[in-house]
Amino acid sequence: MSRIAAAFNRPGHVALIPYVTVGYPSLESTLEVVPLLASCGCDIVELGIPFSDPLADGVTIQQASFRALENGVTPETCLKIAGQLREKVKIPLVLMTYFNPVFSYGLGKFVSACARSGVDGLIIPDLPPEEGLELEAITRKQDIDLIYLLAPTSTPERIRLVAERSRGFIYLVSVAGVTGARNKLPADLEAFAARVRQVARQPLCVGFGISTPEQAKRVASIADGVIVGSRLIQLMEVENNFLGPVGDFITGLRRALDEPVGKKR
Repeated sequence: MSRIAAAFNRPGHVALIPYVTVGYPSLESTLEVVPLLASCGCDIVELGIPFSDPLADGVTIQQASFRALENGVTPETCLKIAGQLREKVKIPLVLMTYFNPVFSYGLGKFVSACARSGVDGLIIPDLPPEEGLELEAITRKQDIDLIYLLAPTSTPERIRLVAERSRGFIYLVSVAGVTGARNKLPADLEAFAARVRQVARQPLCVGFGISTPEQAKRVASIADGVIVGSRLIQLMEVENNFLGPVGDFITGLRRALDEPVGKKR
């Protein structure tokens, strides 16, 4: 069983999946915060490779990506950091990137480097499944999960295609837009998750806009995992004093997810 599969193999347990931009606010910060996240009850960590045109990301993560690029962070740097983190934590590590850096690196070369660094999965928001066959074949050979995304606007045909091809889990984007902390989640989120449940057997994880324990608890009633990014990045803005606030935030989310919720199916 893969590490990602094992993260969803605990009955009644909802996975907590934080996102951090590698190199924001510094590489040392990334090496410090990921072990903290694991110790506070996170099940998977999503490591963002900074990119100059992050089309799926809102202002908070865009700014973090820009800062990391200013710090000289490259895909090679991120792979090195992932390898160092693999020695520190046992939970799955998933890289979030865009297709251009992967293509420029070379598909086979990039996936092989991921395997050597102990990376368990890849999320590439601008890679639709219709164009992912080559990368799917390469990642399967290296036992790395290629995780596809669905949005509330996804057609029944796209939902079926992603359900056939996504490995590890399916990333449900809560809103048709970009990442970012929001005051409330969309009213039709439950209906969206139910549509995907009808055809998908993979765990469903919801991201985009989740920033409070109350929102996390609502998502826990319909999903197998909760993805949190922008609010966490905001808490990391103070480079020398973020561990306490981050730990409190993640502990609060974990506590909310561990409270009894209704059945997902």
